[in-house]
Amino acid sequence: MDKLTRLQNPRSDGDSRESSRAPRKPLRILIVTDAWRPQVNGVVRTYEELKKELTRLGHDVFILEASALRSLPCPTYPEIRLGLFPRHHVALAFRAFQPDVIHIATEGPLGLAARHYCLRRGLKFTTSYHTKFPEYIQVRTKIPTKWTYPALRWFHRPSSSVLVAARSLREELHSHGFNNLRQWTRGVDANLFAPRAQDFLNLPRPIWLYVGRIAIEKNIEAFLKLDLDGSKLLIGGGPQLPHLKARYPKAHFAGPCHGEALARNYAASDVLVFPSLTDTFGLVLLEALASGLPVAAFPVTGPLDILGAERVGFLDWDLARAATCAFERADAGACRRFALTFSWKKSAEQFVLGLAPNSDEILIS
Repeated sequence: MDKLTRLQNPRSDGDSRESSRAPRKPLRILIVTDAWRPQVNGVVRTYEELKKELTRLGHDVFILEASALRSLPCPTYPEIRLGLFPRHHVALAFRAFQPDVIHIATEGPLGLAARHYCLRRGLKFTTSYHTKFPEYIQVRTKIPTKWTYPALRWFHRPSSSVLVAARSLREELHSHGFNNLRQWTRGVDANLFAPRAQDFLNLPRPIWLYVGRIAIEKNIEAFLKLDLDGSKLLIGGGPQLPHLKARYPKAHFAGPCHGEALARNYAASDVLVFPSLTDTFGLVLLEALASGLPVAAFPVTGPLDILGAERVGFLDWDLARAATCAFERADAGACRRFALTFSWKKSAEQFVLGLAPNSDEILIS
């Protein structure tokens, strides 16, 4: 059988029973997250877009994050600051906002404090699983995942719903003993990320693009080691950046890039290469597709769930082969049309349907 995997629309729109529920009135939604600006990652971008769409839908949203707290750098992630002694801060926010529904986005100090507050007061809450921490910890420290998954099961066990972005992740977590798992997809800003002129980049073609954190768990060297003609362009910052720049001097490291400049880099490239084995979704996949850019990736969670249309995504354990197929066979128009099936509005509506109200008057069946 051909090793190349080309999928036919594997993604799920979630449980069919969710479509029968709808908000009866606007909600006061409290979202608790340890990940927030100035951090730049998929979790932050997801909740920024989610808040915009929930507000447009008429809901009142408060993001409870750690900027007002004393903090310390996260081990191995110094750019991520962890709030210290957050329980009083959390209690004040709960009392002031008086939420109808509570969503705990991360398993850090704020998330733990919010979980404790809810359990002490018998409040329902939902959580989400954004990051494969057991796998990340294993890559960085060699600690086996069987030692760390129990801690995450403990954190999420009281949650009314654990929201996950990908069907394959849902199945994987279920195999690790997680329950109450619900689908919550993501979206893309198709106005910002769109086909444009390719003369923005003056590099030998094909231009193979990577966008994301420059960190060991992203498996970037699997991309940098590929024997491909043209140019390799990497956009992003992170702890592995100095090491990789020194080791791969022929690659082009552009550093962090956002907004209009990021959109131009997508549109001016030829293929997005996504080497990660540990992401839970991959927003960059949708951004690339919306820009008319095909994707090459390993057949793992995220790419397996997103890339389903003909001539859009090419998945293979031989990443060079996937990249070559993406360049030779992909159709930019098909990439764009496929990306347009995802929107942050749909994502926000699905998020609301997965929430757990603390009043029977808020949602109707």
